[in-house]
Amino acid sequence: MDIVIANEQDKVKIEDDLYEKLEQVGIVALTEAGSVDNYEVSVLITDNEEIRSLNKKYRNVDSDTDVLSFPLFEENDESEEPLFFNETEEIILGDIIISGEKALEQSIDFGHSFLREMSYLLVHGILHLLGYDHEKEEDKKNMRIMEEQILMKLDIGR
Repeated sequence: MDIVIANEQDKVKIEDDLYEKLEQVGIVALTEAGSVDNYEVSVLITDNEEIRSLNKKYRNVDSDTDVLSFPLFEENDESEEPLFFNETEEIILGDIIISGEKALEQSIDFGHSFLREMSYLLVHGILHLLGYDHEKEEDKKNMRIMEEQILMKLDIGR
């Protein structure tokens, strides 16, 4: 499993150890949610301005947000074979965009660490890539339970 993280913003300082921790969070999230070992997820850390632009372009919502997920894995009607691979035969599960700026704002608002907020947003994004949703109340409840289980396994509490 690979979690590939890129930082393309300069509004929030991202320490090197945060990248390592987020990779660990991503791998645990994929494992706990029942995925197999050959997935790759790309994570982009950006700022509020860029995530707002992406939110408007892809969701037709003209506001900043904390995280966006873009799944690339689809099931073919005739086969359950994944449609996208990289050069190492890993299934490219999709892309996650996180606003580091929004994550910092929310960590302050919620009274917990920046690590906790970034980890939560990554887990949330990964679960979306794996098909979890929160449109219906029951689905939201199941997604929240899974998010907390993963974060507690990593001892990243509130």
